[in-house]
Amino acid sequence: MKKRGQLKILLMQIRDDDVVIAEEHDSFARHSGLRKEQFSLLNVFETPAFPANRVDAFDALFIGGSSNVNVLKTDQLPFIQNAAEMLFYCIEIAKPVFASCFGHQMVVTALGGEIISDTDEHEMGTIPIRLTAKAHTDLLYHDVPDGFLAVSVHQERALETPSGCDLLAYTDMCIHGLKVKEKPIWTTQFHPEVDKQVLVERVTRYAKKYTSGADQLQSVIDSAKETPESNRLLKNFVDRVLLAK
Repeated sequence: MKKRGQLKILLMQIRDDDVVIAEEHDSFARHSGLRKEQFSLLNVFETPAFPANRVDAFDALFIGGSSNVNVLKTDQLPFIQNAAEMLFYCIEIAKPVFASCFGHQMVVTALGGEIISDTDEHEMGTIPIRLTAKAHTDLLYHDVPDGFLAVSVHQERALETPSGCDLLAYTDMCIHGLKVKEKPIWTTQFHPEVDKQVLVERVTRYAKKYTSGADQLQSVIDSAKETPESNRLLKNFVDRVLLAK
């Protein structure tokens, strides 16, 4: 059994903004309880071609979000096939995976689920997340309260649970938490790696894309809340999955 400081994580990043690349790396490390040095970064814009078995050298694969890429435009994403092959490989060998936001959408589409685009009625800010009965016995969620707060900023969403997955978390608008059945693979549409401070920084940075103007931006900032239960999910993953092997 490995100790915390011995773990090695591959973080797949779908980012082309150096500031957010660094912030996302820091956020995943901080909320998982690991050091930044324990993460190796795979930026799919810099390295769109990569072998599926690259994950063999790591204890887990983390996948983050994207602020300027639409998962529906697969013909514009040269990395998407390689990412899907890596995901299938992780499922095959039961490699632990935690995928948030865009990562969640990649898993949904890879497993045959449908993602729709909705730029008019999209979730943005700190929102309550509901849990299903499956979550009450889930390794990561069993002690997380129903209606916990999480950061959610997205314009694409899944409406149905793809085959081979259990639904763990949701809102009226979309599916928010999945687990691949009998595999150590979890996904979230919300951002467990993002807290209130980072939400404010990020939504301000991408205000033109996600808000209709200064008034809506200020409303999101004013209504932002701390999200400790959501942020704890990454540490649950490390403690209960990676360190329990």
